[in-house]
Amino acid sequence: MLIKFLLNVLLIFTAPYFISGVTVENLYIASIVAILWALLNLTLKPILSILTLPIQIITLGLFSLLINALIVLFISSFVQGFNVDGFLAAFTLSLLLSLVNTVVNMID
Repeated sequence: MLIKFLLNVLLIFTAPYFISGVTVENLYIASIVAILWALLNLTLKPILSILTLPIQIITLGLFSLLINALIVLFISSFVQGFNVDGFLAAFTLSLLLSLVNTVVNMID
């Protein structure tokens, strides 16, 4: 679990180098964003997934990527020092975070 957290922090901190539209001021801000990402994925995402279950079924689960992007936009709206300019940047960052978490879960 610590490895997953550290990988998320590293990915969020280095995201501005790969994704235009994402800015992170420092490692501390990246750590806060990673903590919020984990907390919202544990609490808010299951609720949203149940509420959007018909859409999840129709899109074969790809709608969860949209939910992740909305969570990233939500986090960027109130964390000073973490800015995401637009939905495409949020979608790309959430896709990368999801991929990293999937790979770590497969290894674990």
